[in-house]
Amino acid sequence: MIIEHIDAQLPGAVTDRHDFRGDQTIVVAKANLLALVDLLYREGFQLLVDITAVDWPERPNAEGAAAAGRFDVVYHWLNLASQERLRVKVAVADGETVPTLAGLFKTANWFEREVFDLFGIRFEGHPNMKRLLTWDDFPGHALRKDFPLDGGDPFCMEGCTAPYNNGERG
Repeated sequence: MIIEHIDAQLPGAVTDRHDFRGDQTIVVAKANLLALVDLLYREGFQLLVDITAVDWPERPNAEGAAAAGRFDVVYHWLNLASQERLRVKVAVADGETVPTLAGLFKTANWFEREVFDLFGIRFEGHPNMKRLLTWDDFPGHALRKDFPLDGGDPFCMEGCTAPYNNGERG
């Protein structure tokens, strides 16, 4: 299995792991991310399927290798030869940056922009770190759990008649 190989090649890089219904997940510190990605690529995990994030506002926003941050940046990898999948999580504090993978994987470019737009997580070294799905002066980041459900912007809801206006159309 790939996790045992990672443990042998990068001792101590994996801080947590679990397996659920055949999906393998590992947690690594941000400092080990680029070394891990290099190893995964050499081992055949050459398709970066997705990058997303999870917001844990109740988690302490501390920094350091043993501490968890507010967010998990989640990478999904696929080994095309063996069809093995691997999920890699990196804990990130609010305001902290993550190294970009856009120079290594073309798919990372838009995935990282989407994570920036919707969660506010910046990727250090990204060639075009700007919003992807919302406009430039959009207030906040829509997938953060503290984002107001009405959008927080009266411009967005004022005079709205469809589709979620208590079932009324004007």
